[in-house]
Formats: sequence, structure tokens, C-alpha cells
Amino acid sequence: MAENKEFFYRRLHSLLGVIPVGVFLVQHLVVNHFATQGPEAFNNAAHFMEGLPFRLILETFIIFLPLLYHAIYGVYIAFTSKNNVSRYGYFRNWMFLLQRATGIVTLIFVAWHVWETRVQAALGADVNYDMMASILSSPFMLVFYIVGVIATIFHFANGLWSFAVSWGITVTPRSQRISTFVTMGIFVALSVVGLRAIFAFV
Repeated sequence: MAENKEFFYRRLHSLLGVIPVGVFLVQHLVVNHFATQGPEAFNNAAHFMEGLPFRLILETFIIFLPLLYHAIYGVYIAFTSKNNVSRYGYFRNWMFLLQRATGIVTLIFVAWHVWETRVQAALGADVNYDMMASILSSPFMLVFYIVGVIATIFHFANGLWSFAVSWGITVTPRSQRISTFVTMGIFVALSVVGLRAIFAFV
């Protein structure tokens, strides 16, 4: 019975990491990328998202609660899983270790980003181009955001590989190799989008 629960918890953790959390990440990166077209374009995109009907309900049940479960259970996995990189230097072992490490970095980054944006918005601040430009005017915060965004995107992209394996989509070695190239391609593409967005505020 305990093994069945563990299996269910891990499958749910994997699913929520892709849908809806992963989908939200991609959408968030796309909205931020509007900054490359100037302050007005970003502000319009951000205000459109803020003006969605039932936004608080959507954020709570489609973003924050799934993200909270994924984060809490992810921390549990990160500190209970046994890494064997020191004994077996295979590519997937390193990816396994990086997945856990970037998960912790992502948790810290997302928590801070939510504090700087959503919490401040609830306190009356306007989440706009000027807010992000002010945050990223600090060299420390600029580096922090670059590391955080890249870690988050890697965690999502590599998580797609694990998702495909755990859900029986890629079961053969060949399909898993192909999936590696596809997911790393997604990592590179989204990293370009994320970094362009960051530097558009600088």
C-alpha cells in the first residue's frame, strides 16, 4: 500500500510539473519576452494577464497549489534520492543530480520572484516594466535572475524527459535518446527567450 501511494505521489508530482506548472512557465516567458519590443508592449501584455476574469481563482488552483505540491514533494525527493554520480559517471546520472540541484535553485528563485512581484502587487505596487527594470538594475539581482531563469528552464526541460519515461511515452533506449535531444532543444530555445527578456529590462 505504501509503495502504491509513493508511486501515485511521484506520478502526480511529475504531471503537475508539466501541466499546469510547465505550461505556466512557458506562458510567463512569452509574456516577459514582450519586453524586447519596449516598455509599452510589456506593460500591455502584463496588464492583459492581470485583467483576466477570475484571475485569483485561476492563479490559486492552476498555478500556486500545483506549484506548492510540486515544490514540497520535489524537496522531499531531492533529499531522499540517492545520487551515484561519484560511482557512475553516466550522462543520465549527472542529469539526475542536476535535476535535483536546479529544483532547489528554482524553488528559491520562484519564491523570491513571487515576493518581488505578486506579493508587492497585492500590497499596491504596479507590476510593470519599470518595476522589473528597477529590480534588474542591481548587478547582483541581474546575476540572480539569470541563474534562476536558466535553472528553472533546465528543471522544466529535463523534467519533460523524466515525465515521458515515467508515463510510458519513451520506453526504448532509442526513444529516450531522441527525447534527450528534443528536451535539450527546448531548454536552449526557452533559455534564449528568457535571457532576451531579462536583458530587455537592463
